[in-house]
Amino acid sequence: MTDAIFLSAGVPDPKRGPQYAKTADTVAITAAVSALVHVTLGRRLLVWGGQPAITPMIWVIAEGLGIEYGDWVKLYQSKHFKDEYPEDNQRFQNVTYTDDVGHDREHSLRLMRERMFSDFNFTAAVFIGGMGGIVQEFDLLQQLQPNVAPLPVISTGGAVLDVAQRIGSVPPDLRDDLDYIALFHRHLGVSVKEMRYRSPTEQPPAVADRLWQHPKPSSPTP
Repeated sequence: MTDAIFLSAGVPDPKRGPQYAKTADTVAITAAVSALVHVTLGRRLLVWGGQPAITPMIWVIAEGLGIEYGDWVKLYQSKHFKDEYPEDNQRFQNVTYTDDVGHDREHSLRLMRERMFSDFNFTAAVFIGGMGGIVQEFDLLQQLQPNVAPLPVISTGGAVLDVAQRIGSVPPDLRDDLDYIALFHRHLGVSVKEMRYRSPTEQPPAVADRLWQHPKPSSPTP
């Protein structure tokens, strides 16, 4: 299986999840997702079940970085929600659609998540904001890939607080450090010197070969 980083994120809806919206910090959620994308895109494959409120943010950042969004970001969506797909899903050709199971929301989401967690080997899982769905994703990921390192960004609030409770002991910087770019560089082990590549096929297999090097001074002309 291909290695990747899993993202579980969302902006709580006050109508559907008032208990999550009450603690959520939408500015922090946006900042954390933006930082994760900035740290990973062009360096690590990012996989998630696309949420309409967040997907456009990732498109914009990918454009600014000059990398192929469709190659570095893999989305999974259930056909149960076919009327809610962003139009640009078709343009990027990077979405895996899973079946609508008996027109049942929960069964359809379970199938989508099982597929997502069996297609990739996750080296880390980042949880940001969200509602009950990210708790379900955490629980299922723990069952199917128990060795994955979970990173609940507690400062974003929402359902990630429940994820942190399930984990128990969480590094304090996930609660207190609002420098999300530095936070993700540190926890995901992505060096600031690591160069970005337009597509994964252009990226050297060894991390050491991806690091930016000072150009060697040219020899003086005799």
